[in-house]
Amino acid sequence: MARVSKRYKAVREGLDLDTEYSLEDAIKEAKARSKAKFDETVELSMNLGVDPRHADQMVRGVVSLPNGTGKNVRVAVFARGDKAEEAKAAGAELVGAEDLMEAIQGGEMNFDRCIATPDMMAVVGRLGKVLGPRGLMPNPKLGTVTPNVAAAVEAAKGGQVEYRVEKAGIIHVGVGKVSFDEAALIENAKALISAVVKARPSATKGTYVKGVSLCTTMGPGLRVSVSSATE
Repeated sequence: MARVSKRYKAVREGLDLDTEYSLEDAIKEAKARSKAKFDETVELSMNLGVDPRHADQMVRGVVSLPNGTGKNVRVAVFARGDKAEEAKAAGAELVGAEDLMEAIQGGEMNFDRCIATPDMMAVVGRLGKVLGPRGLMPNPKLGTVTPNVAAAVEAAKGGQVEYRVEKAGIIHVGVGKVSFDEAALIENAKALISAVVKARPSATKGTYVKGVSLCTTMGPGLRVSVSSATE
C-alpha cells in the first residue's frame, strides 16, 4: 500500500471525497486547501462516454481560456522568410526550417507548442515519430498548421490550450493557477467544458459527460456535479 504523506493527510482532512460539489464550490475548496510551496495548477478532468479507439468518437480540439493559463508557453515555429520573421516578432522562442528539424532530432524539445506553415509540412512530417507521441505534431484542425503564424503564436501564448481524450475516455486539462481568483478559474473552467460539450461526436450514444472532477497539482480530487459543470 502506498504511503500517504502528512501533508496530503492535512490537505484532505475533513474532506468527504464522495461529495459532489458545484463547480464554484469545488474551485473554492481546492484553492483553500492548496498548501504547496509553489503556484499549483488547477486541473479539470472530464470522463466522457466515448471510445477513442474509434476515429468517429475522437474528441480533440483547442480552446482559448479567457484568463490565460498562468504558464509561460514556449513555441516552436517551422517557417521561412517573412513568415519566420513574423513568428519571431510574435514571440516564438524557436523558429527555423531544416535547422530546427535537425535540432529537434538532436534532442531539442524545450517547447510546449509546435506551429508550421503549410509549405513546411514536408519537413515537419519527418519528425512524426518524435513530435507525435508528445502531442506536438502540427495539425490544421488545431490551427497549428497555418499561414498566419503570428496569430497562432499569439493564441498559444495568450491562453489557448489543447484538449484530447485519452484511451480511457478522460480529458485532463489545466485551467489556471491557484493564484488566480475564483471568478477567473470558474470562467476558464466553463470555457473548457463548453468547448468539450460542443465537440461531442455525432457517433456518440448515451451519456456523453459521465463525470467531472477538479484538483490542484498536489491536492485531492474533488467530484463536481455534472449538471453544475455543464449548465
